[in-house]
Amino acid sequence: MNHSIYSADRSTHLKIVVVALVAGIAVAGFGITARTGSDEGLTQTARVMKAGKPVAITSSSVSLVR
Repeated sequence: MNHSIYSADRSTHLKIVVVALVAGIAVAGFGITARTGSDEGLTQTARVMKAGKPVAITSSSVSLVR
């Protein structure tokens, strides 16, 4: 058995390419199936934020609520 990729024969290179291709397809297939099934529940609604009380910041780093 030869452990070097440089001196391997053509069938060994072909086996490596086939295994890498199958592994790549398996990872891509897993990634596609891991996604959510539908996009219907992903709609976003706008939320209204109301301002609170006004705050004035002075130079003495003390906040004053009016």
